[in-house]
Amino acid sequence: MADLPAQAAQAAIKDLDLAYDNWWNPDHPAGPPTFEKRSSKLRFSLPGQAVDVRHIDRKWSEVWIPKLGWQRFRRHRPFNGVVRNATFTFTPGSGWMVSFGIAAKQITAPPNGKPATGVDFGVACSAFLSDEEMTATLTPGEKRRLVGLERRKARQLTWAKRHNNGRYSNRLRHTNSEIARLRAKQARRRNDFTHKLTTDVAKNHGIVGIEDLRVKNMTASAKGTVEAPGTSVAAKAGLNRGILDNAPFERRRQFGYKGPKFGTQIVSVPAPNTSRRCAKCKALDPANRPGCGREFACVACGHQDHADRNAAVNIRAAAEQIYAAQTAGPADNSTGRRKPSQSRKAEGGSVKRVAPVGSSISDSAGRVESRVA
Repeated sequence: MADLPAQAAQAAIKDLDLAYDNWWNPDHPAGPPTFEKRSSKLRFSLPGQAVDVRHIDRKWSEVWIPKLGWQRFRRHRPFNGVVRNATFTFTPGSGWMVSFGIAAKQITAPPNGKPATGVDFGVACSAFLSDEEMTATLTPGEKRRLVGLERRKARQLTWAKRHNNGRYSNRLRHTNSEIARLRAKQARRRNDFTHKLTTDVAKNHGIVGIEDLRVKNMTASAKGTVEAPGTSVAAKAGLNRGILDNAPFERRRQFGYKGPKFGTQIVSVPAPNTSRRCAKCKALDPANRPGCGREFACVACGHQDHADRNAAVNIRAAAEQIYAAQTAGPADNSTGRRKPSQSRKAEGGSVKRVAPVGSSISDSAGRVESRVA
C-alpha cells in the first residue's frame, strides 16, 4: 500500500461507499455491488487536484501521476473545461487508457425545428432509421476465429486441471490474450457505431422517439430452477447476447446528453405492441407478423412493409403525440414508470441526489479518453 498513491485508495473507498448507498436506497435501481477479478480490468482514479496536464504539441500531452511522474498520452480532443478527475484503465488488448472528467458549462440549445423520427432497436436490424444499419462488430472470419479460440481454451483448461494441477500454461495464457484482443476490438467497434448513430440522429432531427425497453427483464435467463427447468436455454442465451451486443442502455444514455446539445427532444415511448400495430390503420393483431421474418402484413387493411420500418413509424407517431401532450399541459411521466423520487415526496421526506458508481454529480459535460503511450 505504501507504493500506491493515497488518492487512488481513497477514490476506491468512495466508490464502494457510494455503491452500498445506492443499493440500500429503495428509490435507486442499483443492485448489490459486484466485485471484479483483478485479471479482468485494472483501474484506478485520481482527483483533479492530484494530477496535472500539460500539452506537448497538437496531438500529444503529458499527465502527472503521483509517484510515477509525467506520462505521455495521445490527446483525442481538446480540454474545454477544468479537470475534475482522471481514471486510468488497463484493458487486455488495448493497453492503458486515461479518461478525464471535465467540468464544462452545460449548453442547452433551443428546439431546432427539424422533423421527428422514431428509432426501432432490435437484433436482426440493430437500429432501423432511414438507411442506417448496424455494422457487424466482428467479421465472419473473426467470429469463426473467436469460436475456435474459445474451444481451444476449453481443451487447454481441461488438460491443465487433469495434468498440471490447474496451473495455466503459456499456451493457455496466449489463448486468453488472443480472445481478449478480439473482444476489445468488438467493444471498440460497438462504441464507435453507437456514438456515430446517436450523434447523427440527434443532430438531424427535432424529436427522437425511442422505446422504453426493460433490458434487464428482456435478457433474463431461461434456465429456470431444479424443480422447474427451463426450455430453449441455449437459444435464449444467444438472443440475450444479441440484445446486449447492441447496447440499448448506452444508446439511450448518449441520446440523453446529446439531445439538449443539438436542441432535440428525446421522448421515451412504451415498447409493447410497436411492432404488431399497423402504422397505417392502427389495427393491432398478432397475425400482422407472419412467422419469424422481417415482413409486416396487416390483416385489416392489407398494408405491407418491413417490420422494423413499421415499428419505427409507430414509435415516431407515439413520440409526437406524447411531446404534444407535454408541451400543451403539465409535464407527466410519459412511460408510466414511477419516478425515482415519487415515493419519498409522498412521504414528505427530502430527496437525496445519488449518483451511480463511477459517475459525478457535478456539471460534467463528458469525459475525454486518451491512450497512454
